[in-house]
Amino acid sequence: MTDSQKWLVLALLAGSGWLLYLLAPVLTPFFFSALLAYLGDPLVDRLQRHGCSRTLGVVLVFAVMCLAALAALLVLLPALERQVQVLIASTPRALDWLQNSLLPWLSARFGVTLAVDAEVLRQSLTGHWQEVGKVLQQLFLRLGQSGQWVLGWLSFLLLVPVVTFYLLRDWDALVLAVRKLLPRRIVGRAGQIAGEIDAVLAEFLRGQLSVMAVLAGVYIIGLWVAGLDLAFAIGLFAGLVSFVPWLGVIVGVALASVAALLQFGDLLHLGAVCAVFVVGQILEGMVLSPWLVGDRIGLHPVAVIFAVMAGGQLFGFMGVLLALPVAAAIVVLLRHSHDGYLRSAFYEGDDAAPRT
Repeated sequence: MTDSQKWLVLALLAGSGWLLYLLAPVLTPFFFSALLAYLGDPLVDRLQRHGCSRTLGVVLVFAVMCLAALAALLVLLPALERQVQVLIASTPRALDWLQNSLLPWLSARFGVTLAVDAEVLRQSLTGHWQEVGKVLQQLFLRLGQSGQWVLGWLSFLLLVPVVTFYLLRDWDALVLAVRKLLPRRIVGRAGQIAGEIDAVLAEFLRGQLSVMAVLAGVYIIGLWVAGLDLAFAIGLFAGLVSFVPWLGVIVGVALASVAALLQFGDLLHLGAVCAVFVVGQILEGMVLSPWLVGDRIGLHPVAVIFAVMAGGQLFGFMGVLLALPVAAAIVVLLRHSHDGYLRSAFYEGDDAAPRT
């Protein structure tokens, strides 16, 4: 490759990145659909191997996806609504605990004296809740009158199923078309690297989603057994954010500990909710991650956190979706670059003996 060709490739990459940045809001449903199609394509291929046509396999997998999404909405929304009601109902008890337990303990332990009138704080919160309700009511009225907002949500809800269906149906053809565009002299090497990236992404995405679902179930059941009223909301949230190493357990322990202290006010239940997350962390580290994810992705936890934060900062929700897949692909490319560097004359020196 000549210098001019290298500069052309760099310019194309830079232009593509800038275009993605500008079109991130528009491209979000397409990337979300591509992620769903990528996850569903192996199931369609498996049905094809069992004698189904591609179209029939796509229809079956797509129907299962739609039913799963509908069932999740029917189950999650009422449950979360009940959790919000529990949270609002527990506010007076939380204020009493703040005034009668936490503030005296801080004063006796650290000499910190804070004067808080629980009744005034309760009235203030009640007033703010009423104001928040009015603001939300006006906000939804304005959003309902905003044609752009309505069209944006409708386009997302309508585009994702449609684009997912067509991508599932034509996934193999699209992969073959991209392969035909590659220069023949690099198609073998590019196919090898693409295969490794696909293996890493498949192992991580499908495995990590399974780990998140299992952990959410473990946390919800464990906190429910411990008697926590907010078990569903806290367990679900902790399981969903567990794709970032240690974030799920840290957030879960913090929220569950505060909820346990507000609800029970004793150390026994606090230890119980902490034990739930200890068991979940042990289960994840010793069973779930080795079995469902494996260690082929090779991403350090700090790199995972940075990738998610950088993706969200640069491209918003689309960046969060693409952060870990892109990071996993970069890991594979860096691995090949490192191997090439170790075999290069730059590493060995011009007068070094050839490696065996």
